[in-house]
Amino acid sequence: MKRNRVLAALLAAPLLLAGFPAAAQAAPDPDLKIDSITLNKTSVAVSGLNTAPVTVTVKGTYSGDSPVNVILERTGGTGSQRTLFSTNLPRLANGTWSGPLQVPSTANGTFKVTGVLTGPFFPGSGSMTDPTPYAGPSLAVTGTHQPKITASVSPKVVPFGSKFSITWAVTDAQTGKPYGSKVRVVLGTDNICAEYFGPGYTNLTNTSGVVTQSHAASDAEWVNCLLLPGNPASVGGQGLVVARPGIVTAAPSKAGAPVGAIVPVNGVVQGAPSACKVYLQRLYGATQWKTVSPAGNIRSYSGKFTLNAQPAYKGLIPYRVYFPKCYNYQAGVTKAFYIRGL
Repeated sequence: MKRNRVLAALLAAPLLLAGFPAAAQAAPDPDLKIDSITLNKTSVAVSGLNTAPVTVTVKGTYSGDSPVNVILERTGGTGSQRTLFSTNLPRLANGTWSGPLQVPSTANGTFKVTGVLTGPFFPGSGSMTDPTPYAGPSLAVTGTHQPKITASVSPKVVPFGSKFSITWAVTDAQTGKPYGSKVRVVLGTDNICAEYFGPGYTNLTNTSGVVTQSHAASDAEWVNCLLLPGNPASVGGQGLVVARPGIVTAAPSKAGAPVGAIVPVNGVVQGAPSACKVYLQRLYGATQWKTVSPAGNIRSYSGKFTLNAQPAYKGLIPYRVYFPKCYNYQAGVTKAFYIRGL
């Protein structure tokens, strides 16, 4: 199960920053009716790790007394943030909710109000209902000195069963230099990367913007991340899955067979990267290995596979199984084995 989740994360687009509502929800809250949504500003400028407040006011009707969260979606620009959420807007008077939207520099671009969630906001799963759609006003954001997040893993390729560490750095993308002060960040694994739980899960970098975290061997099976904390969702982040070695073993089911007969070759790829392929190769001449059978599928959970060899001539024939680089798995090859053509 873990391995499939890792591969799913790798197949996806770059890390979805924490705070997005769950995709599998029902429908908008039928009790919420929106009359209007206004912003007290049409544009805002924000720099570095700061946020700029914009007052959001919602008018409408709702039978409950919970806060609401206004959602804005990117319509233009180049910032890394694709969606903005207002803070939990309290109900001030009958039919009115108002409070701040904290705009980060990573928003840089244009955002438009697209809907309202009945709160309170909960990262990852969001509300029990979908947002109530509303085509509202737009906000132009000029974000400068946006944070850039980089990471290095030690060891670079993490052996199975081994501990590892990740050194993260947060720098000013505009200058290439650190911000000169300690930066509060969230260092997460697995669920934390998708369900940022707020400032309780934070760490501090040093004044160079660098922080190193040690990980248990089991953390290599998951997405690891650094998030920049915000209110109510993170305002930036980077995720990674550590590189794994390509360890593949295989052996023929029999030592020899008549020329043209099929000989199953059974093997296993450590880590069970089930979305990847393996290839049977035969030695031509002294050094040239060529693929001689269709790609083989690696089975989920077990990592096992079966390929079919077919001796092409009489005598001892060298074979091997090749595993090309696939997602976070490095390329690997078995030792040569032999099938005698009879």
